[in-house]
Amino acid sequence: MSICQGGTLSVIYASLFPNKIKNLVTHVTPIDFSTNDGLLFRWSKDMDFDKIVEGFDGLIPGDYLNQGFDMLKPMMKIQKQQTLSASLDDEAKLTNFLRMEKWISESPAQTGECFREFMTDLYQKNKLIKGELEVGGKKVNLKNLTSPLLNIYATEDHLVPPAATIPLNDMVGSKDKELYSFKGGHIGVFVGGKSQKELAPAVVAWLKKRDN
Repeated sequence: MSICQGGTLSVIYASLFPNKIKNLVTHVTPIDFSTNDGLLFRWSKDMDFDKIVEGFDGLIPGDYLNQGFDMLKPMMKIQKQQTLSASLDDEAKLTNFLRMEKWISESPAQTGECFREFMTDLYQKNKLIKGELEVGGKKVNLKNLTSPLLNIYATEDHLVPPAATIPLNDMVGSKDKELYSFKGGHIGVFVGGKSQKELAPAVVAWLKKRDN
């Protein structure tokens, strides 16, 4: 099971080492970076990632990444403040809100070279979908990914729009593949009542059918 950028890395791994993967579940995973549906995808096409990596001395802080994510939807901060105020008299709701915000804010730093290659080779050059990406001297061919695949996208995702995720199903060599549409946003896929009631049970059911 993989999420967002981790999903992209999992797809790459599963394409390079198909015999090591039994089933693959991807959540809001960017694969086709040619889309301009998301602001992040438009920004990244004109950014100088060499200078960014150099400026941070080879380690990209998690806070820097979070600031960029916040700029994609600046009014979200106000909405969160309203949610916080409305939750002050409900301890369970307040605790859940604070727990989620803590999880969101604790983004780890990223190794500069990995960040540089991910942003230039994928966001700018779209090498994965073109079959031009090389890892460890090996070409990544998505057709080599043959394990059962459950590809989940969020209809209201502003970080990884559906147009970046959906094409995965047409590119892999898997015969057993399913595209799952979750009505919600990027973070809503991981946390929240709807995710717990709808998505998690669906993933469990999908995996149980292939547990042999």
